[in-house]
Amino acid sequence: MTSPNETSRRNFIKTTATAAAGIAAVSQLATPVGAYAAGGDTLKIGLIGCGGRGSGAASQALKTAGNVKLVAMADMFADRLEASRKRITTAVKGNKTAEVDVPEDHRFVGFDAYKQMLATDVDLVILATPPGFRPIHFEAAVNAGKNIFMEKPVAVDAAGVNKVLAAARVAKEKNLKVGVGLQRHHQYTYRDIIKRIQDGEIGDVVAMRVYWNGGGVWDPRKTREQVSGEMEYQLRNWYYYNWLCGDHITEQHIHNLDVGNWIKGGFPVRAEGMGGREVRKAAKYGEIYDHHAVEFTYEDGTKMFSQCRHIPNCWNSVTEWAHGTKGHANVSGSSYELYGGDKYRYRDAKNDPYQTEHDDLFKAIRNNISYNEAEYGARSTATSVLGRMATYSGKSVNMKDMLASNISIMPKEFSMSATPPTVPDKEGFYPIAVPGVYKPY
Repeated sequence: MTSPNETSRRNFIKTTATAAAGIAAVSQLATPVGAYAAGGDTLKIGLIGCGGRGSGAASQALKTAGNVKLVAMADMFADRLEASRKRITTAVKGNKTAEVDVPEDHRFVGFDAYKQMLATDVDLVILATPPGFRPIHFEAAVNAGKNIFMEKPVAVDAAGVNKVLAAARVAKEKNLKVGVGLQRHHQYTYRDIIKRIQDGEIGDVVAMRVYWNGGGVWDPRKTREQVSGEMEYQLRNWYYYNWLCGDHITEQHIHNLDVGNWIKGGFPVRAEGMGGREVRKAAKYGEIYDHHAVEFTYEDGTKMFSQCRHIPNCWNSVTEWAHGTKGHANVSGSSYELYGGDKYRYRDAKNDPYQTEHDDLFKAIRNNISYNEAEYGARSTATSVLGRMATYSGKSVNMKDMLASNISIMPKEFSMSATPPTVPDKEGFYPIAVPGVYKPY
């Protein structure tokens, strides 16, 4: 018999089949040069997106076993690229198997910098720009025959999710290795407790609770007087614009939603929720909400109750919980308690999952092991987008319909003189989604 979760998975993937066929038709399906490197070879890496996370990911890639060399970098802005290059060089100083050697002709800047990067002979590219660009860069990297590490989320809208799923199918056919920055999958504590949950130690899972409630992230870094125009202003302050970040339910809370999907081995079929801007109302905070609360429903009726908040001086929690017929698990705390009183807590070795996710990917590249995390990265991204559509609209939003809509919130043109998807009014305020008015698709 086919399980409900497997049925959901098949329906999800079916929406991308046509797109995948289109990509495959113009791609070389044989294993490309650079897709595999022996253990003693030097792996050459390129970084696309030179912010804090990109710099961190590149540093971790350079700390993997074997010889690794950063040879190319790309970013929208030269100042970001140079700051990142210095930061990475300092981070790996003294590491005898790591080298940072990025000559000036391998430092690419601008909207097309990624194309120039992919034309080099790098073995692996790290995609760490604001996530709105991820589907574009991922598809191009797959077509260029590169191994890939891409940060989460992998898209900000339905069209982006579909593009990533289609390219993921081609990456598998080309034997490319793909890692996604949902590092909990590489964390020993999570692996242990989720396996125990899936093995039935707390009984059948009937509900989950997931949270990313905190005081918020960095304030906008650039004023309008410091930039060339609206496009640069939004790019510099990317976290506050949906076409770039997808709102914090997608950019940040995806980690917790992904844990719920991991436990279930599937993804929600619909969502209802509410949210808004209660505290972060100033014009500089762009168009995103400061709180979301969503009820996700899986095909078998299981519920996942989700909260994420960016409001200071409130109750904070970055946790996941699973409730079963025999007991409940503190997933983030790697423990559970049965209703009869028996308890379990993970007490074995712990690890740095940010480093381990790169260790695992590079091991797969060096040993030519099948490795592709793009599908579950896309599925969890779609879950977060589904939640945003539910809170923005106030409607019950269906996953199948959302993906079939293939709606894109990306700009029609990519240049500094182009107009972004949303622009401020004369007082500097952006249009904010109004529940009951906003159309999810």
